Amino acid sequence: MSRQSVKRSIRLRGDLARRLADYAAVRRTSQTAVIEAALESFLSPDGPDRLEAALSRRLDRLVRDLGRLEWHIELSNETLALFVRNWLIATPALSHNAEQSAKAKGRERWERFIDTLNHRMEAGPRLRSELSDDHPSRP
Repeated sequence: MSRQSVKRSIRLRGDLARRLADYAAVRRTSQTAVIEAALESFLSPDGPDRLEAALSRRLDRLVRDLGRLEWHIELSNETLALFVRNWLIATPALSHNAEQSAKAKGRERWERFIDTLNHRMEAGPRLRSELSDDHPSRP
């Protein structure tokens, strides 16, 4: 394989030429070296294998992320189901007179709940951090 240099003239879009120059400057190397490395990589027969490996790593990461997301969704569903079940069991039926008062109190409590929820979503703490203290084995 010959290692002699051959001069070529190429034209690059202005934005690509600027990115090449910036990249070479940051790496403290020549633009020629960057172009040669890029061409070697692009024309390499194992290029598809490297691309497949990179895609495989990304897919693996996505699968792990989806697993964590699934766990959080299951946790949310189970938490809500347990709360509703216990609330239905523990809450007695109200008389008509008490129902009006309970509705007014319910609206007031709902507003406080929404305010608290907004605050926790913006500033924390989050349930996730509270659970991790109690159950470090979660995914």
